[in-house]
Amino acid sequence: MRILVTGGCGFIGSEIVRRGLDAGHDVANIDALTYSANPSNLERVEHSEHYHFSHTNICDAQGVRALIADFKPEAVIHAAAESHVDRSIDGPLEFVTTNVTGTAVMLSEVEAYWRQLPDADRERFRFLHISTDEVFGALGPEGAFTEDTPYAPNSPYSASKASSDMLVRSWFKTYGLPTLISNCSNNYGPYQFPEKLIPVVILNAIRGHDIPVYGRGKNVRDWLHVSDHVGAIFTMLATGRPGETYAVGGGTEVSNIDLVRQICTLLDELKPAKTRYSEQVKFVTDRPGHDFRYAIDASKIEAELGWTPAHDFRSGLRDTVVWYLENLDWCQAAVDKVGQAEKLERLGVRA
Repeated sequence: MRILVTGGCGFIGSEIVRRGLDAGHDVANIDALTYSANPSNLERVEHSEHYHFSHTNICDAQGVRALIADFKPEAVIHAAAESHVDRSIDGPLEFVTTNVTGTAVMLSEVEAYWRQLPDADRERFRFLHISTDEVFGALGPEGAFTEDTPYAPNSPYSASKASSDMLVRSWFKTYGLPTLISNCSNNYGPYQFPEKLIPVVILNAIRGHDIPVYGRGKNVRDWLHVSDHVGAIFTMLATGRPGETYAVGGGTEVSNIDLVRQICTLLDELKPAKTRYSEQVKFVTDRPGHDFRYAIDASKIEAELGWTPAHDFRSGLRDTVVWYLENLDWCQAAVDKVGQAEKLERLGVRA
């Protein structure tokens, strides 16, 4: 296939690009190269004759239109997004611009292109939008999100993603564009920008800094390895029903404090220090609007498409910690871009 990926230099996007090229697809990557984008994520594949890159913002309708006309995709995987909740608290309008306006531009330009395709090509075409379980809000101690859970976003980030989901739905209902939506749980794995929880813990720990934990660390998340998520995306692309949403989870619920302690235990083994890394944990003021618990019921995608996650969390987390320890130069270059070259500070304090 000829697959257009938005945000292909990011964490999830670069995994999509690598996986797509490894599978023999032609892949075009459109990326604005904002702070969390990292072209080095694609060093292994960037010289492939099947890889095409466009330094373009998804809000630039003319640029998007030109790339689509030139590349002639058979599918679009829309991964580009501002995704850090703490940053959305400090600067919400940037999230609205990228996640809402950018998605509307992509839908509009893709729909215009799709409409003029021959019937058979139009039938095969797919627009797959990557979203999040955070659009559903917070769970109590019991239950799990499903595709039918009402939306109740609690942060500017999750509200912007909920808005983009509604736009994708409307383009299917109004224009017939064959869309798919992935509402995934927390992704982890190699190449994640070092502002998210797992890399923050690893890097602050080995640098001897405080390891910040919001509140008492009781908030619970379902963790999904990025390669499992991308496997689900390609499964949806191949056999998913147009107009459908699929909840994608890793089936592993862990509280933040338990996750931090697991990482510290791994670091005690892999990179021993004079004292145990858990002694660096520092509880800090909780994030405004911090959802208590997320959990995914992924039975629909398992029953309809046969997808299940391949990674167990214990080995997946260990492999992730090892990757960061072996790629500290990559980490340093990434944090240098945002002016946090030494200690990774918390964001989202404006509220």
